[in-house]
This record gives sequence, C-alpha cells and structure tokens, in this order.
Amino acid sequence: MEEKKIGDVVTGIYKTGKYIGIVTDIRPMHYLVQVKAVIKHPQQGDLHNPKQVDVQIFHERRALAFNEQTNVPKQMVKSFDGDMPDYDQSLQKAVIAMKQDLEEMNTEWAKLSLNRLLVLEKEYFPK
Repeated sequence: MEEKKIGDVVTGIYKTGKYIGIVTDIRPMHYLVQVKAVIKHPQQGDLHNPKQVDVQIFHERRALAFNEQTNVPKQMVKSFDGDMPDYDQSLQKAVIAMKQDLEEMNTEWAKLSLNRLLVLEKEYFPK
C-alpha cells in the first residue's frame, strides 16, 4: 500500500459512502480527509444490520458535507486521478444513482431507504 502525503487527492470510503477529498493529516491508522465530492451516497438504516428493516433505529444517513473532515482508515484510501467534480453536482448524481438502485430492488428495506433519501434530497437541494 502506497503511503499518501498531505495534499494528495484521494478517494475514501467512510462507513458506506465513498468520497473524493484531500489528505490534510496522516495518523497511525487513518488519513484525515477533507471532502470535496461524493462518489456514492451512504446507505440508509443500521450499519450493523445492513438491508434490514426490523432494527431498533433505522438511521437516516447524510453524505459528508463539502470541506468536512473525517478519519478514513488507511486501507480505504486510494489515489484519485481525474478532474475534481463539483460537490453539489456530485452529491446530486450520487443521490440519483442510489434512488435508481433502491427503486429496482423493491424490498421493504429499499422502500424505507428511498423514503429517507427523499427527505434528505429535499434538505440537500431546497427549491
């Protein structure tokens, strides 16, 4: 695994979301990554019981915000080579992709997740 440097542009997986960001600090087990774009929106629901609806709390999971910093385990960070997408456009694209996937699944978990995602979409993109 290639060691990253401060300032490197990377992709990182945090919980179930995937982001493009910039390494701002190097820690023993993690890179501190400042979010610049969203590749994959986080899944809704309980992280410990994925795709289950019969859970104590069905969490609404927001994407990390523009410039938000998060610790990403080193093994979940890869170099990014490409043009940096606009944060809002990337978030919108990730939400649309997740909505399409959920609509195709047609399960109780997918329906509940879609409901949560529609609420988030109104918060992300108020008219």
